[in-house]
Parts: sequence; C-alpha cells; structure tokens
Amino acid sequence: MSTPNDEWTAADDLRDTYGHSPVKKMFEVLDVYGIGFEPRRAERRPLRFGLIGAGGVSQSKWLPAIARLQTLWDPVELVGIADPDEPQGRKVERLHGGQWFRDHVEMLERTQPDAVLVASPDGLHFQHAHDALERGIATLVEKPFCTSLADADELRKLAAERQIRLMAVANLRFSPPFRRAHELTSSLAAFAAPGLLIGRMQLGYDYVDLLEDTTVHLYDLARFLMGDVERVEAAHGIGRQEGRHPYPFRQAAITMKFGSGSVGQFATSSSALSLKPWLRVEIHGDRSWLVVDDVFELTLYDNETGPTKSWRPVLTNTLLFDEEFGGYMNQLEHFLQVVRGEEAAQIDGTDGYCALEMVFATHLAIARGAPVQLPLDPVTSDKEVAIALGR
Repeated sequence: MSTPNDEWTAADDLRDTYGHSPVKKMFEVLDVYGIGFEPRRAERRPLRFGLIGAGGVSQSKWLPAIARLQTLWDPVELVGIADPDEPQGRKVERLHGGQWFRDHVEMLERTQPDAVLVASPDGLHFQHAHDALERGIATLVEKPFCTSLADADELRKLAAERQIRLMAVANLRFSPPFRRAHELTSSLAAFAAPGLLIGRMQLGYDYVDLLEDTTVHLYDLARFLMGDVERVEAAHGIGRQEGRHPYPFRQAAITMKFGSGSVGQFATSSSALSLKPWLRVEIHGDRSWLVVDDVFELTLYDNETGPTKSWRPVLTNTLLFDEEFGGYMNQLEHFLQVVRGEEAAQIDGTDGYCALEMVFATHLAIARGAPVQLPLDPVTSDKEVAIALGR
C-alpha cells in the first residue's frame, strides 16, 4: 500500500476533510480513517502536555482531541492532570495516561509540562493560568478567559512581559465551516467591506452563564469575521434564570458597531428547546451573503439567478468527530505548533480579553440603558458588572 503524500499540510487536511476523514487518504491511499503513518506529524518535536480541570469539557472535547492527534501521529504526551475530584482524576489517569494530582501547582512542578490547558471552573482560570505562566509554561485558557477584565488584562501583560505563549480558546474559529467562511470573506471582492453580521445562539438549559459561557463564542466570531467592535447596545427579555443558577435574564438582543463602520446584531437565549447550544451566523457583503448553520453547513448566496453554493458533510455521521468538527482538535494542534515554533499564533490573550470585554459591554449597556463605547476601563467595569449580576 502506498503512503500519504508527505507534502500535505494541516491546512490541506482542513480543506480536504471538512471535519472528517481526509478524502485523499480514503480514496487514493485506501486509508478510510486517516490513521496511516504521517511523517509530517510524527517528526514533530515531542511535547509534554498538562491538563488543569478534568470536568465535562475536558473529558468530552479536549481529551478526545488529544487522543485524535495522537492517533494521527502527533507526538504529544499527556503527563499530568490536576483536579480536586479524585474519582474523575483517577478515571482520566486510567483512560488517557498521565498522572493525577489534586493540586495544580504540584502537577506543574512535578511533571514540568511544555504546555498546559486550563479547563477548570471559570472563577479559577486566572489563578491557574497565572501559576502556569509564572513557571514559563505555554498556556491555553478555556472560555470565558477570566471572570474579571482586570485579571484578563493582567494575564496578557504577564505573558507579554515573560514572552510566554498565552492563547484563549476560540475553537469555532478552527471549525471547518467557519474557517471556510473566513477564507471566503477574506478573498472574495463582494466581501471586501461586509456591511452586516447577524448571529443567533440558543440553548435549552439555564444552568450556565448565558453571555459568559455560550454567547462569548459569537463575540469572538464577530471579531474574527468583521474586526474590532467600538460600540455595543443591548436589551434583555422578560424573565430571569432562577433556581440552580441565578442570572439576570434569559434572553438578550445585542447591536454592535464595528470599527470598520459595519454593524452587527445578535440574539441569544437560554429558554429554547435545544439539547446543546445551536448557533447561526450570517455575513452580508455586496450583493452576496453567506450563512453558517450550527457548525455544520456553509451556504454562499452570490448570484441573483444562479444556484447557491453549499458545503456540508456528505459522509455518514459514523465518520464525523466532534473534536474535529467543533474545532477542538484543530485549535489544539495549532497551539502545539505555536509552542514548537512551527506556526505563527493566530490567537493570543488579547483575543480572550476582547471577547470578555464585549460580554461586559453588553451587561453595562443593559444596566445603563444606553450604548457603551469600547475600550472599557477594566477596574471600574468589573465593579459595575458585579453589581449588575448581583455578585
């Protein structure tokens, strides 16, 4: 049997697979699952990886992403897991390797990872990331980047001062449909100056922070696809989340003005019927527009009378991998390649800060009943948002 073309790149894989088994490997190499030997990955510098937080997102997204990369020959090794929950930590240790520690500092110092993922509870992100950066460890931080703008600002400044890699999780940027959307809007003349972005996110459970934990994905995509935001207006709907996870509102409508002069509008809700978060993003250019539906299908409308152009999976779901299609594996691979010095960083701590800043601007706009200009002052904004959230 022949071997895969050594000249293939990670970017080629993304264009070729749209999130599942590479077409070239399936039909040219007869490697239907894409697990054949790959010199371009196998010859990379080995990296030691640490995980802080062994909860749901780690076990359902990031650990499968690590395993998938290893299956594809990337020499990354999970050396340590830190989580105070011993049963969960021991399970991860047994299933994925590495050594479990109750304390994250002990894990960092005893295993000495080259890179670490902070996926602990939101309120611990700052301290855990800070402790990793203080030890010179490249750090990837789950969303929300922090729960305080001042803390987020301190993290990005610390990383810059120490010249240590700091990256915010922005996995949807690495999801094949959104990567293709970015490629199209960056290359087609009709989208040279897109005028409008429309986003919608809904979920059917109300035990998470609506803006901080879910809508933050839309805020990051807004900057990724349209550039920096300079003004935010917002209003909330009736009702508030009660019981298990109190939150001031269950629905919100947000309007943005971008630095380019373009505008955007988001609708977000935690009162929908949805087993998992669902989202839709539209970008309107000059007599052309495109839409990404639920991280699954991209449709381009660029002709008044001709057919639309649609990109969506054609293979059965048994060949789809959520860790790939949701962008987790692709962002993790990019982070590791940045740590190795093989790729220029597409994301840093400022991206995490700016997404959080838009969350805070939304809270402030709702509380004040007036538009909010960016950038925000971190210290005063932290205090005002804490009052608005009743925390």
